Amino acid sequence: MTLYPEAESVARARRRFRKFLEPYDLSCSLDDCVLMISELVTNAILYGEAEEAWRVRVEWWQVGASLRVDVHNPGFPANVRMRQPAADEAHGRGLRLVNELASSWSAEPSPLGGTMVSFSMDGAWKV
Repeated sequence: MTLYPEAESVARARRRFRKFLEPYDLSCSLDDCVLMISELVTNAILYGEAEEAWRVRVEWWQVGASLRVDVHNPGFPANVRMRQPAADEAHGRGLRLVNELASSWSAEPSPLGGTMVSFSMDGAWKV
């Protein structure tokens, strides 16, 4: 899915992802996956940057029994890091949530240019 870098795109990503995966009998929590999509798309919108118009790209697929999700933006991979927000800070916990909920996650240069942040849910599908 390709999204504009605007706040409404986060809800759009959640709806499309949920609609696509609801028919499957997943072994993992769909709500957890939707939450992680929200966090990664939000980060992509907040931290992606380019001189020309750009989009956020979200891809998901089955790899064996696992679900893999990639979120691409034109930001710099070196800028992706888990923060340690103060208790009174409203933001900065997205990657910590992904780290806790996903089987694994990574941030690396995107083959499309920019950054790709991914997560996997092992055993999401019964094989």
